[in-house]
Amino acid sequence: MSSILTNNSAMVALQTLKQINMNLGKVQSEISTGKTVESAKDNAAVWAISKVMSSDVKGFEAISDSLALGQATVGVALNASESVTDLLTEIKGKIVNSQEENVDRAKIQTDIKALTNQISSIVGAAQFNGLNLLNDDGIALEDQTSNILSSLDRASDGTVTSGEISVDRVNLGTNKASYLESATTFAAGSANGGTVAATLDASDGATTAIEVTNTGAAGNITQTEGTVFVLQITGTDVDSSSFTAADFTTTDGDDGNTADIAYVAQEGDTAVEVAAGLKAAFDVWRVENGVDADDFNVLDDGDGSLTATSVNGITDATDTIAIQVNVRDSDLSAGATTRAGSLAMLDAIDVSTNEGAEEALAAIEGLIQTSIDTAAALGSSGSRIETQADFVSKLTDNLTSGIGALVDADMEAASAKLQALQTQQQLGVQALSIANQAPQTILSLFR
Repeated sequence: MSSILTNNSAMVALQTLKQINMNLGKVQSEISTGKTVESAKDNAAVWAISKVMSSDVKGFEAISDSLALGQATVGVALNASESVTDLLTEIKGKIVNSQEENVDRAKIQTDIKALTNQISSIVGAAQFNGLNLLNDDGIALEDQTSNILSSLDRASDGTVTSGEISVDRVNLGTNKASYLESATTFAAGSANGGTVAATLDASDGATTAIEVTNTGAAGNITQTEGTVFVLQITGTDVDSSSFTAADFTTTDGDDGNTADIAYVAQEGDTAVEVAAGLKAAFDVWRVENGVDADDFNVLDDGDGSLTATSVNGITDATDTIAIQVNVRDSDLSAGATTRAGSLAMLDAIDVSTNEGAEEALAAIEGLIQTSIDTAAALGSSGSRIETQADFVSKLTDNLTSGIGALVDADMEAASAKLQALQTQQQLGVQALSIANQAPQTILSLFR
């Protein structure tokens, strides 16, 4: 049946042409934007995945910047620590020269002092963008670890956590430990620990031990971050070649700021670290005051205890050397508490005397090893940062490639589709034109 009101052929041709034009518009959009999934309406699931991955790419690009900054900071510190090692080696050569009696030790000491000042200058200048990994002077204890953002870890449930590379700050300075005058001394038997004392006399066979434990009971010590430990020593009727009872006394910060022999606890310290720190501080004091190790010495037992020894200073029952560890709290804010520099012994070296030259020779090896250990640790951190930076760069490329595989248009296929759809469009227009001419045949029935 023919009708002038309803042209089914034209409707079919029109719908076909509309579909062709719709497909042609989509292909043209792919060609102009380069994307097959441009918005959520194109493919909601793929679009959502691509957006999450795109946000991760942005995050990793920021991480690359963080790693580059960290790499530069560690690189500056590493170069400085290597320079310090070289200068310490030069100082060792001068100390060896001072062992001869027919040399001008005063001039050698002047050279050593100049090199010591140069080390302090290098340590002070070894900063990048204000961050100095070799000088924690005036830095709050809780800030003495530098964390470098290194990764973003996405769990299967979508939770994102950050990964960090921690680089411990060290102090290659020559300063002693110090704390504010307001720091409180804990009483014996308090919850924070108290005063531990031991007396060395003739009945001890020239040795006695003092423990540094963390039980918190009376007579023991509990160490927490920022706690100051002070080793106080007094002598009674002691006489030897290097000291007398009159000058053999150290003070517990009686000048209100600095104790002669002190250690500031760091986060995570155990009694072993505290004892080692007090031993290092004692060695500086002993060298500075010209006390011979045979006359009096304090040894680190390696188990959180210190052993006092005296070969020449204790001669009879009336001779005593009392040692005690006083525990003080401290303000953790920047500048209130200062840790001792690991090269504090360097400032105490004096080769102007035979005894001083011998002490310096014994001490310099430990200082060189400290500097070498610092450089080695920084080198390991630098290598890890470099490896992570290379990984993040490759990971970013892989993520970008993955996003492209999901949403980018295949331009070869789009080009072929465009040619085909343009041909279909032309045919569709012709088909619609033919369908529209069909009602005109009805006119021949009325002629």
